Amino acid sequence: MRIIAGTAGRMAIKVPHDVARPTTDFVRQAIFSILGDLVIDATIADLFAGSGALGLEALSRGAKSCSFVDESHQATKIIRQNLETTRLSGGRVIQAEALSFLKKDQQQYQLIFADPPYAKHPLDTEHIRKLLNSGLLLPRLAPDGLFYAEVAKATASPEHPDWQLIDRRHYGSSAILLYQSKKI
Repeated sequence: MRIIAGTAGRMAIKVPHDVARPTTDFVRQAIFSILGDLVIDATIADLFAGSGALGLEALSRGAKSCSFVDESHQATKIIRQNLETTRLSGGRVIQAEALSFLKKDQQQYQLIFADPPYAKHPLDTEHIRKLLNSGLLLPRLAPDGLFYAEVAKATASPEHPDWQLIDRRHYGSSAILLYQSKKI
């Protein structure tokens, strides 16, 4: 796995062993093509960060800062190593469950990324639906901010009265969703 573009472009990054499905280069290229200049000078939260690939890509492309959040000790250790290897500044690594982080954090973000484990069985947690329904995500998003979510292609786009789905695209077995607040 590698950073695609920007100041750390082409640099290899490590992926934690317990991350079964990191966001592929192809999907990252697609999302950052969609986001374009919105990344420059943005404050970003990368929830369920895993290797930190999304946040690292954003920092490499000019984001001001990124809060990398993952509950796995192994993941946060790898993210710190990836930040050191790429020499990207503005990274803050937090070992916490996503909702716990959102409850305690007071910062607002222009972009919030969430690439949680996919719900593959009916009893699996649908993390994106849970985030949208929590009431904790919206206060952390800047008024003109975007929430990026990745789900399995077969998963319906979660809906919530406070959120508007502005884009859904399919890449392989993944679907990327872009939401904005309806309260803009």
